[in-house]
Amino acid sequence: MKEKIKSIVLNPKFIVFIFILLATVASLQSLLSGTKTHLDGGIKYNHYNNYTISEKSFHHLKEGKDLYILYPKEHWDLYKYTPSFAAFFGIFAIFPDWIGLNFWNLFNAFILLLSIYYLPKLSIHQKGLILILISIELMTSLQNAQSNGLVLGLLILAFGLLEKDKYLFATLCILFSVFIKLFGIIGFALFLFYPKKWKLALYSGLWSILLLAMPLVFISIDQYGMLLSSYGNMLTNDHTISYGYSVMGWLNSWFGIELNKFFIVGIGILIFSIPLLKFKEYKNFDFRLLALTSILIWVVIFNHKAESPTFIIAMGGAALWFIANEKNKINLLLFLVAFILTSLSPTEIFPRFLRDEFVKPYNLKVFPCILVWLKIIYDMIVFKKDPDLIQEEKAIQ
Repeated sequence: MKEKIKSIVLNPKFIVFIFILLATVASLQSLLSGTKTHLDGGIKYNHYNNYTISEKSFHHLKEGKDLYILYPKEHWDLYKYTPSFAAFFGIFAIFPDWIGLNFWNLFNAFILLLSIYYLPKLSIHQKGLILILISIELMTSLQNAQSNGLVLGLLILAFGLLEKDKYLFATLCILFSVFIKLFGIIGFALFLFYPKKWKLALYSGLWSILLLAMPLVFISIDQYGMLLSSYGNMLTNDHTISYGYSVMGWLNSWFGIELNKFFIVGIGILIFSIPLLKFKEYKNFDFRLLALTSILIWVVIFNHKAESPTFIIAMGGAALWFIANEKNKINLLLFLVAFILTSLSPTEIFPRFLRDEFVKPYNLKVFPCILVWLKIIYDMIVFKKDPDLIQEEKAIQ
């Protein structure tokens, strides 16, 4: 009976059905939830406000308006992505909201599914387990109509494509993630592990030109220059506002430390880079996979604007690390704590008083991810592949 349930739950068709269901339910929930206000006595906005921000950005782009100012009559908060993403979002913005929102959430879920199932050297059951473990975080992201599931999918898919020497589309995935959210730029660290770096650089340059040029379909070069200037100003001002669910937020809430965010990010880059000095291990798949999981967690815990829906990316990295590596007591404990405090704490399953009194004030959502990331760094530093396993892999190849 147990094996039968396992075979059903980990069946790819069942997983695909669940992800389609999650995306559809999240969209319908947002569409049918009416309106809400973010301030007492303020304007009421729909429950898929993040989708509206992106959808309106496309129309603002076409109309030659500044994307990076507030439009309080249309939506709450600023548009914070690149002009290129606004142009891309026209694919969804041409439809009425009830169609566009569904397509957008389904697109996020589909790219994530594709990326996990495209990973080499993991069994179908392992891939199914990863997808099940991150489904709660995915739902959180979909309910907020955010792009985090897509960014996670693009970075993992880039890794899978690099492993199969499909450099053209691998570079597109990484560049596209950067043009959605700038922190995706850390994904370029994956290039260190693969040959023909001139080809990776060439493809990256070509995709950069193409993605940068997308807004020029709708606006003039002069207008584009003003948009980029406004985008830069927005990023500069946005950087000073909050700590978010990040290393900076954790240090501030636990110890009252208020260090320069660039300094903290610099320390994070330094720690991230230490294991990458083990050049001889670049040829080992397990080492490269650890590097991917480190990247996925790094881009969240060192992002000063990380919100609860952003953690689909970090938990994607944590789940991939846990499933693909040894299930010792430390790894099991770290992942279990991360699953409870990071994934379950925002849900109704988790006691509200614990969430309000401990999880939020003390940034306990990010803390387990920091611990998992440090364990991954340690695993990479002490990494030494068994010679017998290397010979077995060569024989299989």
